[in-house]
Amino acid sequence: MSEHGSAGEDLALPGDGTWSDESEWEFGDVDVDGQSVDAAPVPVVAIVGRPNVGKSTLVNRILGRREAVVEDIPGVTRDRVSYSASWSGRRFTVVDTGGWEPDAKGLQQAVATQAEYAMKTADAIVLVVDATVGATATEEAVAKVLRRSKTPVILAANKIDSERAEAEAAALWSLGLGEPYPVSAAHGRGAGDLLDVILDVLPETPREATSVGGPRRVALVGKPNVGKSSLLNKLAGAERSVVDNVAGTTVDPVDELIELGGETWQFVDTAGLRRKVRTASGHEYYASLRTRAALDAAEVAILLIDASEPITEQDLRVLSMVIESGRALVITFNKWDLVDEDRRYQLDKEIDRELARVPWARRVNISATTGRAVQKLVPALDGALESWDKRIPTGRLNNWLKEVIAATPPPLRGGRQPRVMFATQAATRPPTFVLFTTGFLEAGYRRFLERRLREEFNFDGSPVRINVRVRDKREQRRKH
Repeated sequence: MSEHGSAGEDLALPGDGTWSDESEWEFGDVDVDGQSVDAAPVPVVAIVGRPNVGKSTLVNRILGRREAVVEDIPGVTRDRVSYSASWSGRRFTVVDTGGWEPDAKGLQQAVATQAEYAMKTADAIVLVVDATVGATATEEAVAKVLRRSKTPVILAANKIDSERAEAEAAALWSLGLGEPYPVSAAHGRGAGDLLDVILDVLPETPREATSVGGPRRVALVGKPNVGKSSLLNKLAGAERSVVDNVAGTTVDPVDELIELGGETWQFVDTAGLRRKVRTASGHEYYASLRTRAALDAAEVAILLIDASEPITEQDLRVLSMVIESGRALVITFNKWDLVDEDRRYQLDKEIDRELARVPWARRVNISATTGRAVQKLVPALDGALESWDKRIPTGRLNNWLKEVIAATPPPLRGGRQPRVMFATQAATRPPTFVLFTTGFLEAGYRRFLERRLREEFNFDGSPVRINVRVRDKREQRRKH
């Protein structure tokens, strides 16, 4: 219901544009000081096992919501993926992993590496076994590794749908990992008992506590095959995300703490968005929802665009999602090593035409494969977040506004000139301003005020929202 003057879009207020509830200018995900909540570090539980034993289904059961991508095709989860969960008042992180195969080749080998890494970094491990199949050679190999691990290991015997089937779970004692806990991830049977066991072995504090306040959260977004995973790997200095020359290799978002420019950043590498969410099938549809969720969880987005090709409708659709999310934005043109002079000329024209909505976004030209100019991302991210967090004192804001309006008054509306009586910054993240007026301000005038606001206070890299509250005539009469 708010009136946004940013991004060049005119979103009309209902009725005559009168605000009746001041709570409508408040924004979620921040506390009273405008700081992010839920930053305390929590312990990590890794869910591991061979492909198609029901790991992602169990993750969804633990979370109590459909988060992990589930499909009846082995190997849908390729990277390790983190989700926030809670049980009996305790918060923890669940890491879903790709299936572990000791003799995996190619992409499957890369998936196995992700699972091994999750085991090394978790505070507790849940090994999921399909009890209806029994312990395979793969599980025996995994158990051999896990028996040497200092991290607590819980054995989940999945697909136990009845009491009669519990005898199948008992056969898994042979793995030497202690008692097998019978569960049916699909139907919820035994899930509560398993969660109680997980809480019993989890430490109060995680193995690696992050700094107070937590690292700044960055969402990597863009169309499929634009180089998101390659950039994440280059920044991490390791093969962190599964990279394959098949468009759409990344299905879920994956988290990575990366040290850059002396700071720790939490990167989320998201699935490339398909042309239309409604027509995407199966796990692609849910992956697009994950991308939206990743933006909601992030503070700043890096939008990757392939500089070697014309800007596409898909690029602009992802851009719209970032604008709607209200996150700080850095637009990164990747594959710059493939750009010649002719392409640069064309790209400049495309930027003027297609990215006119976000002249405020910071832009960096990089090559994820060669590492060209990736170090320039840090000052761009820092600057965008500084703008996103910025608060202008009310007195300074109103003194500036009086001068601007005196020099360029708002246009007449219905034969009368609306007066701006007072302005305040209602929120940060993104900076949100409320103007109290005697009449509605035209969209063009709001955009003019936004441009001047940016010039004066420097909001590079962050959206700015300008909301108008028209004083109700009945309210005015009550005051006189």
